[in-house]
Amino acid sequence: MRNSQSSVAPLLLLAVVALVGLNLRPFITSVGPLADSVRVETGLSLQGMALLTLVPMLLMGLVAFIGPSLQGTLGARRLVVAALAILGVGSLLRLFASTGWAMIATAAIIGLGVAIVQSVFPGIIKHQFPERVGAVTGLYSSMLMGGGALGAQASPIIARVTGSWHIGLAWLAVPALGAAALAVFLLPPDETSKSNRSLAAALLKRPRAWLLMASFGLVNGGYSSAVAWLAPSYQGQSWSGAASGSLLAIMAACQALSALLMPMLAGKGGDRRPWLWLTLAMQAAGFAGLALWPGVSPMAWAVLVGAGLGGCFALSMVVALDHSADPGQAGALSALMQGGGFLIAAIPPWIVAVLRDLTGGYTAGWLWHLTSVAIVVVLTMRLAPHGYARAMSPGNASAVCGR
Repeated sequence: MRNSQSSVAPLLLLAVVALVGLNLRPFITSVGPLADSVRVETGLSLQGMALLTLVPMLLMGLVAFIGPSLQGTLGARRLVVAALAILGVGSLLRLFASTGWAMIATAAIIGLGVAIVQSVFPGIIKHQFPERVGAVTGLYSSMLMGGGALGAQASPIIARVTGSWHIGLAWLAVPALGAAALAVFLLPPDETSKSNRSLAAALLKRPRAWLLMASFGLVNGGYSSAVAWLAPSYQGQSWSGAASGSLLAIMAACQALSALLMPMLAGKGGDRRPWLWLTLAMQAAGFAGLALWPGVSPMAWAVLVGAGLGGCFALSMVVALDHSADPGQAGALSALMQGGGFLIAAIPPWIVAVLRDLTGGYTAGWLWHLTSVAIVVVLTMRLAPHGYARAMSPGNASAVCGR
């Protein structure tokens, strides 16, 4: 019986990992395909619509900085359960959001829930699966991206069937509250630690934390812009909401597949940089296609952008966790990477909206992301694994980020 329980418990935990990840992106990707309907009723401008992505991203960034401290005080399990409940309530409130400010308020509520989960969940993975960090992080990232595909594909269908974009967005409360219930019963008991409360401050003194933030932020800026503007950009070329939603769903599905496969292909330990450069090359090709030849093969550009973004996201999470064998320190570094990264990633959708207003098209915005990819290629050169220990040592707090 003991052997049976020991084999089932990891499977149940993997189910929690999968379901939690599934809930962290649909609220963003579901808005783009319904953008026209949302704008008509709420009166939001293009820049106002960008706030539906910008506000949650800002919260993902800000909350991540206090995530280790919250975890040390309250425990990861309590935080995850409460955050999923907040996410569910925020989604449900979209049934009643009929003004622009109400929609932005729901985005803030949902973003708060997502931000809390993202700040603590990588540490849970590191603690519960120390020998399979890459594979389980890949699963988590894959389901996160797969949730994006689900939101982009299902929400316009539900809105069309019910005749209400409100229901097309609010149905996401169901999987969120289901994940909260599952987490109550299956996540391990909380372990509070006072040391977690000072980890963030100590890690912020290390240049490596800032390098990871910059790389993660520039890449995920491409993601936030894609989910905000890929569907509207093709709706401007006379695509329907459902068709543009399918294009966004294809992008998100490729993100999910790449996020699952790339950490496994990269193997356990070793140098992740060649695989990161591969994902960056795919992003570059996809954004170049969207900018210069948008009508030639939209599906190909969506596949390339999605595969590049998903694989890079998962590998970046693994790289952050690779920096330390201690789950608390690794989780805190991952939280900070996401914190600074999402603060950076919150801005690009608004920049793309401004460039769209100035130029009348999305070409300048996609080219801006092509430049961001080039910057990350250079930053990634610093992530040689033999330099992890030196980069994380207290003595490196004031030194230039070493290799």
